[in-house]
Amino acid sequence: MSLFVVVVAVLLALVTWALHRRLFVTPQWPYAAQLASAVVFVLGWLAVLAAFAIQGGVIDPANTRWLAWLGMTWLAVVWYLIVGVLVLGLVVLPARLAGRTSLRRTMLRIGAPTVVVAALSTTAYGIGEAAEPAVTPVTITNDLVPEELDGLRIALITDLHVGPVRDAGFTRRVVDLVNREHPDLVVIAGDIADGKVAQVGKDLAPLAELRAPLGTFGVEGNHEVISGEPEAWLRHWEDLGVRVLRNENLSIARNGGQLTIAGINDPSGNRPDGPDVEAALSGVDPDLFTLLLAHQPRLAELAAGRGVNLQLSGHTHGGQLWPFDYLVRLQQPALEGLAPVGDVPVYTSRGAGAWGPPVRVLAPPEVPVITLRQR
Repeated sequence: MSLFVVVVAVLLALVTWALHRRLFVTPQWPYAAQLASAVVFVLGWLAVLAAFAIQGGVIDPANTRWLAWLGMTWLAVVWYLIVGVLVLGLVVLPARLAGRTSLRRTMLRIGAPTVVVAALSTTAYGIGEAAEPAVTPVTITNDLVPEELDGLRIALITDLHVGPVRDAGFTRRVVDLVNREHPDLVVIAGDIADGKVAQVGKDLAPLAELRAPLGTFGVEGNHEVISGEPEAWLRHWEDLGVRVLRNENLSIARNGGQLTIAGINDPSGNRPDGPDVEAALSGVDPDLFTLLLAHQPRLAELAAGRGVNLQLSGHTHGGQLWPFDYLVRLQQPALEGLAPVGDVPVYTSRGAGAWGPPVRVLAPPEVPVITLRQR
């Protein structure tokens, strides 16, 4: 872990140096502007390192959320500065290849401040977009939905990432949003918190106020695992009234109609208790509608040919910071919404919160409410 931290710090330092050089040194701005911008970049780099320390539980977030917010938000600014510098490099390339030094410097003098303003403006827009999760209504039809469960409503909560930046107030807003929808069933698909249970566990307290007549069920996400305290987190969930599914399934019923709900563990961490689809779907009645909870959409590949009628997932955040979604697509078979992964229909939520930067660009936060209908 110490080596990893050093590597991340060095990489961030190199990126910071490269951005400053490209945007302030190469265009030959006055020395005062170069110095002032260097101070801002160094302070931003330090704030990012502090934010990661807060997120990892090294620093208690109780009185340092403002610092985590600054550091993580600066990380979003850096992302858009990188995107802007790459675009600027393509624009300037013809002048550079032609050896027109004066034209290239003029283009950089115009382009560099444009990139800075665009990065700051995009981040500011993204802060607003990330602040207001909204309900996304979804309808799923299937022959195995019994008449007694026709119209069953399932609220999907995922990727709150409460802790370093978001506190109990954000959890309460999401809980209130869900309760206003009066769902029959609530499911939680992981990544609810970042950090240590002792430090940020209290910020999940509003989850105990979720109201659904058929109960609240959940599975872990990769952030519960990488916290180093997955079992502690899941026990904490259960203390709050969440029935955690650990590679297992059970039946839920309403008015005589039944469906199966199963959940699998996340593969993060290379643990011996990773995802076990055989155990999760053991004894499942093929004549019942089977709902599978799995944090990552790609876990549907493990369930191929096993009669899963719908998988509910999160993890991707819909890319969170455009154009990062193109990189996410390289790692996951589904980004957002309803899509088939093999023979498994998967609904992937963009999530209600945000990891790292409290910023979303072209990936608004959501709480899907899925209605099951007979075909």
